Amino acid sequence: MTRPTASALQAEYARQMTRRQLLGRCGVGLGSLALGSLLGGGQASAATGATSLGLPVLPHFAPKAKRVIYLFQNGAPSHTDLFDYKPKLQEMHGVQIPDEVVGGARFSTMTGGQTARPCLAPITQFAQRGKSGAWIAEDFLPHTAGIVDKLCFVKSMHTTQVNHAPAITFFLTGAEMAGRPSMGAWLTYGLGAETEELPSYVVMTSRDKEASCGQIFYDFYWGSGFLPSKYQGVKFRGSGDPVLYLSNPNGISREMRRGLLDDLSRLNAMEQEKTGDPEIATRVAQYEMAYKMQASVPELTDFTQEPQHILDMYGPDVQRKGSYAYNCLMARRLAERGVRFVQVMHAGWDQHRNLNTQLKIQCTDTDAPSAALVKDLEQRGLLDDTLVIWGGEFGRTPFLQGAISETKTWGRDHHPYAFTLWMAGGGIKPGVSYGESDEFGHNAVVDKVHVHDLQATIFHLLGIDHEKFTFRFQGRDFRLTDVHGEVIQPILA
Repeated sequence: MTRPTASALQAEYARQMTRRQLLGRCGVGLGSLALGSLLGGGQASAATGATSLGLPVLPHFAPKAKRVIYLFQNGAPSHTDLFDYKPKLQEMHGVQIPDEVVGGARFSTMTGGQTARPCLAPITQFAQRGKSGAWIAEDFLPHTAGIVDKLCFVKSMHTTQVNHAPAITFFLTGAEMAGRPSMGAWLTYGLGAETEELPSYVVMTSRDKEASCGQIFYDFYWGSGFLPSKYQGVKFRGSGDPVLYLSNPNGISREMRRGLLDDLSRLNAMEQEKTGDPEIATRVAQYEMAYKMQASVPELTDFTQEPQHILDMYGPDVQRKGSYAYNCLMARRLAERGVRFVQVMHAGWDQHRNLNTQLKIQCTDTDAPSAALVKDLEQRGLLDDTLVIWGGEFGRTPFLQGAISETKTWGRDHHPYAFTLWMAGGGIKPGVSYGESDEFGHNAVVDKVHVHDLQATIFHLLGIDHEKFTFRFQGRDFRLTDVHGEVIQPILA
């Protein structure tokens, strides 16, 4: 059999080349830069790649935070039961909420056609705590109540979506529809990596043990959208190995694995030279990161060196893989090892018909670990440059879903018009409450904060001007905040 000549092979390759591959050969993009750095023995900074595309060197100015831990509470915690004390609801318990308060507000299909909307008093006991005098449901959130002077409560959040998936997507990607880069992807693309041993963007998920709500963790919550896929979040699993295939197959030594990856890198470099496809660089980067994680992840997940008093602080669930407490301690360990963005997502806050039972369970599962994370970061000197965010995609209605006489099935519907989240560390002013809702907790009325305002503020704390940080895709310059967003200056330290 006659071996084809090199020129014949090149001609056949050109004939089979796709239009995308042909266009890719016309220039050297981010992928070539990243691949060259990988093959040269170092990991490329994403900021270098961004600069090559004409963006300013990031950060734009001195950052106050180096990293973010986002404790996302899927399903939406009830602000009027936990953070936003409204005596008016107690006074008017069981009485129809005034029409002029609700106006033409849109709700989910569960209460959209419900004509009876009686006010529902808090099912918790509120108290003012700390020197700041912050109102909080101290019976359901005793540990968070103990750190209120370290927190900044934003009580005037509002959004546009009334259903979970689009509302969560809006918070994490800046758009209601899937397909845009997530916040963590934007930040790791723009700011690069602090560590070469672990991914810059890690995601962990948990849910209530009772499986009381059907929240789904969609991959696009941590996707890279139109950014190179190397910037998408790496999801750590809640059982077994945190990442699949950490162990080599039988008969494959670490030295053999290293040689195999070196050979693959050379082959990918040849392909990269031909096509300029940035996804080739992503593939190489993923191979390299997987190799490094074989050594770094076992040490990361080994809690045996953690002092007992630290484990106790996170609560009795801390040793159970996949629990919220376990993930919070993992978040601290990831932060101290240089991970840029840690996204901890916990589902179970969707109390439509079980407010009197499930809200307490959710608070018990999340209260101690959330407070422990803040205290743990502080005692290690990490809180000053780590921004911690706690909150959901919207709030819950101040009126009842269902009948006031059916105590066992009390619930609250989705509520985007006013809700509360808290932040700590990373350049945020501690011991303050910002913004207000009306006397019913229905509408944000003072110092209103939109989702894009929050995103702009997060970027600002990391040294990024959100209006200047863009990525050109399909002829348009995109940014996380779209064409909106104002930095919330009064809450900055």
